[in-house]
Amino acid sequence: MIPIEAVLGLGLIVFSIGLAGVIVRKNLVIMLMSLELLLNGVNIILAGLGRHLNSPRGSIFALFVIIIAVSEAAVGFALVLSYFRHKKSYDTDVLNDLKG
Repeated sequence: MIPIEAVLGLGLIVFSIGLAGVIVRKNLVIMLMSLELLLNGVNIILAGLGRHLNSPRGSIFALFVIIIAVSEAAVGFALVLSYFRHKKSYDTDVLNDLKG
């Protein structure tokens, strides 16, 4: 059995990579992929803790996070593609046009 420390470490590493990608990058597509890494890091931790505690709750919560991530990805990529068709840029510095 994998020790819980290794599972938590892996989840935190994946979460940290995703957080750094969201903060540092300016490309919208890369930011959406980094957001998916954030959610995957949480899924690893939830599933690992559920396995460690011999409870299906961790896997159930991870399943809900996956469902939310799929809907977020679909809506996010649709918005990015729509914005790209109008502005021909994925750069977030040009994104000031959406302010009301």
